Formats: sequence, structure tokens, C-alpha cells
Amino acid sequence: MERGSNRACFSAHTLTHKQHRKPRVGVFGLGLTAFWPQFKGMKARIEQGQRIVEDNLRKLDCEVVSAGVVDCDAAALAAAETLCRAAVDLIVLYLGTYGTGNLALRTIQQRRAPVLVLNLQATPALDYDRANTEDMLVHCSSCVLPEVSHVFARARIGFNLVSGALDPAHPSGAEAWKQIGWWIKAAQVVRNLQTSRIGFLGHTYPGMLDMYSDFTAHHIQLGTHIELLEMCDLQQRVAAVTENEVAAKLEETRRIFEVAKDSPSEPLAKAPSAADLEWSARVAVALDRMVEDFQLDGLTYYYRGVDHNEYEKLGASLILGNSLLTARGIPCAGEGDLKTCFTMYMMDILGVGGSYTEFYAMDLNEQFMLMAHDGPGHIAISDRKPILRGLGLFHGKSGSGISVEFNVKTGPVTILGMTQTADGQLKLIAAEGESIPGPILRIGNTNSRIKFAQPPPEFLAEWTRHGPIHHVALGIGHVIPQIENIARLLNREFAKV
Repeated sequence: MERGSNRACFSAHTLTHKQHRKPRVGVFGLGLTAFWPQFKGMKARIEQGQRIVEDNLRKLDCEVVSAGVVDCDAAALAAAETLCRAAVDLIVLYLGTYGTGNLALRTIQQRRAPVLVLNLQATPALDYDRANTEDMLVHCSSCVLPEVSHVFARARIGFNLVSGALDPAHPSGAEAWKQIGWWIKAAQVVRNLQTSRIGFLGHTYPGMLDMYSDFTAHHIQLGTHIELLEMCDLQQRVAAVTENEVAAKLEETRRIFEVAKDSPSEPLAKAPSAADLEWSARVAVALDRMVEDFQLDGLTYYYRGVDHNEYEKLGASLILGNSLLTARGIPCAGEGDLKTCFTMYMMDILGVGGSYTEFYAMDLNEQFMLMAHDGPGHIAISDRKPILRGLGLFHGKSGSGISVEFNVKTGPVTILGMTQTADGQLKLIAAEGESIPGPILRIGNTNSRIKFAQPPPEFLAEWTRHGPIHHVALGIGHVIPQIENIARLLNREFAKV
């Protein structure tokens, strides 16, 4: 077997991964000035609770902006100014005790960022034999929760809720802080989407109506910027690549990939020629430069070309460079599929990869889906070295050259798709499954054996009921709760299959 000497896990650390922007989280606690003169130690206890919240949030890899305890109208206005000035991505409202609904509304209605309400009780339970009125008030966050939810509903402010113990050592606290971590990660995804620059090189594969994209809709609904690129932007940079840069890229390629011999099953799949390797490395250097010059966070691309012209040669040589970019956290989706480029980006920020994939075939004997695609893949989520093959043609496309063959490592996986509804709204669809061991096709394509909870016919019936496009991002791990949070923060429809 060609993979026999490469059973060790292929590590993502072999490539320098892009550092995604951290979310900026604004935190304020709720209180009431009427309580402080009545119960002398109460305010200090509420402030201590908020410090615990903020300290634990900082452990979740986010930038924390404290707006203090809001206990009167003046404090609410000051906190609102702090949240607006900091341009926070997520507002965390800690219900330290009872406080009137107007204080919560006054604080957040100017910034209008997504809101996460924390109903984290000071201790798991009151000591009923010894607790006094102050103790009761320190534990009465659940009292104000309905009031806050009523005000937010009438103000059309969507909010999300986590309840449990303040202490992460308590089982309910551990679960609460796990959920809070998911919300912080979702906020990071949204922050990066809303500040992203995605390149669109060439055009969409002709006739693939599911992938045709309304750029304006993506700008409005995701907050992104789409940079329209021409093939001459890439060609200009290819011409400027030096021989030393090509040599360095070839060295990187041989370190990361296994260069295949001829495929035993596909006559079109041959050992890559030295000329094809050199050309793909040259184009990969140019892709790196284009990403840097245009400050791109992702790229979707396709160009048909004709009669072996220069643009056809460029379009056919992008797989190596785009696979390396994807593994570094700059997702590259083929066939001009902008929607899947975004789902790949989301999955990568969640830390689970996100490989460009489609449904190839049903295995009705072993009840799994063969999920694959030609072109680039997220090679950092394989458990073995990816293979480079030379292809005499790319099926359904122009040109020939180097392609990547790999499979996602065995274990839990999630697929994430983005589609567009009849009224033009972007919608997320996800399903969890398992990548299972077994032989895969040796045709120079990414391909994996994915088993879902339902048999393939039933799964496909339910998946297609949501009007998906035919590509998805395939990632490792089960992350549907995090994806659902992303959809809520983006105010996008979400479907779990």
C-alpha cells in the first residue's frame, strides 16, 4: 500500500496556522442601588461574582471589556457608552441579583450586539437553616430573568441564556461554563466573518445554479467583504516568482506530502512529473503572495480556460497551493463556491478543519456515504500524509496536473452546508457522523467513508429536504451546538439533520 509507511498522525503543526481574531466581549452585572444601604456587604459580594465571571471569560481566549455593575440609570448610561466605545461583539449580562428591567435595556440597546444572559447562581443552593435576606438576594438572579426576557422580547432584542452554578467545579457550573465557551467561540466565528475578506477568482462553474451567489446578500447577511479577482492578478504574481522561492515551496511540498507512484486502479492517475510539480509550486508561491497582497481570509475560484491557454494552465495548477492555504486556515473552495468557502472558514475557526466535500456515492452494503471531491482539501485533518498524484485530466474540467488525495481521520465528524432560501436568506445545515476506516478510491481525489445515524437513502432524503447546495465543509469532531450558536448570533436559519 502507498500509505503503508505513513500511518503516524499527520500533524497540523507542520504548517503555521493563521491566527484568527479574538472576539471582544463586553460584560456588565445587574444590581439595584436600593439594596446597598440596606445590606452593607451585598454590593461587594455582587462585584466579586462579576470578577469571577470576567476571570473565567478571559480563560476562554477572548478580550474582556468590563462595564461594571449597573445598579442605577447613570451607571447604565456609562456602561452603554463603554460597550459602544469598545465595539464589543458580544454583550454578557451577569444577573448578580435582582435589578430592574430598564437597567438591562438601557445598557444594551445602543450597541445592539448579540446578548448572552448568565443566570449563574452564587452557590448551588442556599443554606436554608442559616441564610438571611442578604443571602437570598445574592441568590435571586432567577427572579429578574423573566422580567429581562419580557423587556428584550418587546424590544425585539434576541438573547441567549446559560443557567447553572457560578462555580465551574460544580457539575451544573461545569456544564454552564462549557456552554459559555461555545458562545465565545461562536462570537469569534461571527467577528471573523464580519471582518473577513474573501477572494473570488474567476467565475462559478457554468450551470451550477445552486452555487451562483448574490455578493450583495453575503455582504449584508454575513458582514463580509468579497474581493473580485482576475486571473491576471494571479498571472502577474506567477511571473514574479523566483527560483529560490520555487525550491523552498518544493521542499515544503515533499515534507508534507507523499509523492505517489502510478495508481493501480486509475490509468489517468500517474506519478506527478517533475515539470508539473515545479509549475504547481510556482503557482503556490504566487497564491501565497496574492493572499497577502489582498489581505484575504479565504478564496473561492474557478476558471474554465480553453485550448491549453495560459489561464487554463493556471486554473489547473491551483490544487497544491490551495490545499496548503486551507491547512493554514485560509480556506479555498473550488468551482466558484462562495457559500462553502464561508462554511469552511467557520469550521476552521471552530478548530475542526473544514474540507471541501460533496457526496460521491452510497455504500449500501456497509451503509455509509463516500464523501469526496477533486481539488484542494483540508490536509491538516488527516491522520496520515496526503498524497500528490498527477492527473491526465480533471473530470468535468479543463487541463491536467497535480491533485491531492487524502481522507479525513477516523472518528466523529460534522458536515456544514450553507444554502440560500427562496426569499434570498442564507441558511446553515449540519449533520454529525463518523469517519470510518476502510479502503478509499485512489484516483487523486479527497475521499472519506462517512457513516451517519440514518442509512444513506434516509439521510439523503432528510438532507435534501432543506434545499442544500451540493457541497459541504467536512470537519472533525461533533460541533453542532457551536454551529447552532453561530446561526443564532448571525440571525440565520439553522437545520440539524
